[in-house]
Amino acid sequence: MQLLVAVINHEERVDDVLAGFVELGITGATVIESKGMGRVLSHDVPIFAGVRSLYARSRAVNRTLFCVVEDSKVDEVIAMIQETCGSLERPGVGIVFTVPVSRAVGLASELDGD
Repeated sequence: MQLLVAVINHEERVDDVLAGFVELGITGATVIESKGMGRVLSHDVPIFAGVRSLYARSRAVNRTLFCVVEDSKVDEVIAMIQETCGSLERPGVGIVFTVPVSRAVGLASELDGD
């Protein structure tokens, strides 16, 4: 299992990503509102006002999605996210990464093997 973290910079695409999760058999995810570092530093910390160029490129908010995914589905999920949001190689689209999960309690049955 992998913890998949996806920062989606175009919040209007989040519903489509979640629909894609369901189509791929992923029925549980957490979505939080988030802000990028450039926005926080240039707006909330006056000493870093010089990073306004980062602020200008950033969005007011983005969404961060967390879900636990079977190892065999990771590539398919990342491909779906890129199909929905655009290539993650382009600046400003978002990022996706995974972290191995050695133990999880309380997950939906599709990951428990039931």
